[in-house]
Amino acid sequence: VAIQPANLGLVLGVYDKDKDEGSIRFTDAGASFDKLVSGKLTQMLSISGPPLKMGKSRVFYGLHQDFPSVAVVGLGKKGVGVCGKENWDICRENIRAAVSVGCKQLQDLEIPHVEVDSCGDSQSAAEGAVLSLFEYDEFKGKKKIHVTPQLHGSADPGAWEKGVLYGDGQNLARSLMEAPANHVTPKLFADTIEQKLSPFSDRSWIESEQMGAFLSVSKGSEEPPIFLEVHYTGAPDSSKGPLVLVGKGITFDSGGISLKSSSGMDAMRADMGGAASVCSTIVTAAALKLPVNIIGLTPLCENMPSGKATKPGDVVHAKNGKTIQVDNTDAEGRLILADALCYAHSFNPRALVNAATLTGAMNVALGSAASGVFTNSDWLWDQLYKASVITGDRVWRMPLFQHYTRQVTESALADLNNIGKYSGSAGACTAAAFLQEFVTASHWAHLDIAGVMTNKDEVPYLRKGMSGRPTRTLVEFAAGLASEP
Repeated sequence: VAIQPANLGLVLGVYDKDKDEGSIRFTDAGASFDKLVSGKLTQMLSISGPPLKMGKSRVFYGLHQDFPSVAVVGLGKKGVGVCGKENWDICRENIRAAVSVGCKQLQDLEIPHVEVDSCGDSQSAAEGAVLSLFEYDEFKGKKKIHVTPQLHGSADPGAWEKGVLYGDGQNLARSLMEAPANHVTPKLFADTIEQKLSPFSDRSWIESEQMGAFLSVSKGSEEPPIFLEVHYTGAPDSSKGPLVLVGKGITFDSGGISLKSSSGMDAMRADMGGAASVCSTIVTAAALKLPVNIIGLTPLCENMPSGKATKPGDVVHAKNGKTIQVDNTDAEGRLILADALCYAHSFNPRALVNAATLTGAMNVALGSAASGVFTNSDWLWDQLYKASVITGDRVWRMPLFQHYTRQVTESALADLNNIGKYSGSAGACTAAAFLQEFVTASHWAHLDIAGVMTNKDEVPYLRKGMSGRPTRTLVEFAAGLASEP
């Protein structure tokens, strides 16, 4: 189908001017377009206001018949790289943020086809475009116009396609997290992923695996629990063992008998953010054809109050035989993860990584700046950290001291207590210490992603709502493992 000129937009980048430079510093694509229109773009930028700052944009009309609408975006300084203080690649983040602004402006103008300047990094430009154009409006009568972004010119089409897949992966996680809990029950979540990848296991299998901690959380709900197991085999050589990813899959968390406050409880439809990120990571790895073997494990259920629900003080048996005193039914994520982590060891993993919107304490500690990482492996930490610098979706290492372990292993009625003896102190750390009691693997990492679950305005290329973080970091981490000798 031929694209009508009136329906085509263009996003171009411009850098900050050096002090000794008087002329506007375009990207290569911007300079080519300016030459094509005989310097009109330079002229319009000069007379339309002060120089464009990082993340700001202006739209110009009628400069060229093929591109009736051109959004010029500020990229900040040229040549910047990784910043040790910020722990990310400033250039990549600037490109994502700038491209997102231009794409959203053209979407607001109801332009369905947009060509995007690579701005020196096609993958980052694609991520900025794809992530910024996502909006969950499934149940709205008036929907945002769908925009198809594509690379302008031939800068690096392979990197552009890779960026599109990274963005699509995070958007899949966002759509799962954002959907109402009655539309993404455990079964519907599993069905969504099964359509893309794999089958799942029901209550009888969970019972046969003696996952008593997982089953205890699901007891209060009318929705049956499901254990979703996803295998991606991208490498014929299995001698290294697979990467095993485990995601917390609470599709709605009321707190159970330890009922949450009603204020903000609707956001607990996204308490399966870990499962959404893990499954979306594997879908993306498959789309990228990464030469690595990955297994995804996601225990899925609701945490609801009823006459059948687990009561505070109850004792349950985990898969590894340890008993757990459940003093707070709202500390349920660690219970379902405990059984999943035990099961994960049966695959002899090369690395074991779990992701979970686990504790409000993590949001207090780091907010939305980074995911907290608790790990017993310096090698695994280095891999996750390097991946996060590239994606801009940062991680920060947290402590796994014996100090915290002692707090969860002192229990009046059982081997472990699910909230520890000092429940109001260091909640993210004691939760991680609890999980470690179900881990024997040498390379394990727990990502507490509660603080990055939503986006208000902190990440400029994501709209307000569920963030889908840290999907791209997990994909980049898996890609890094694939390239290791």
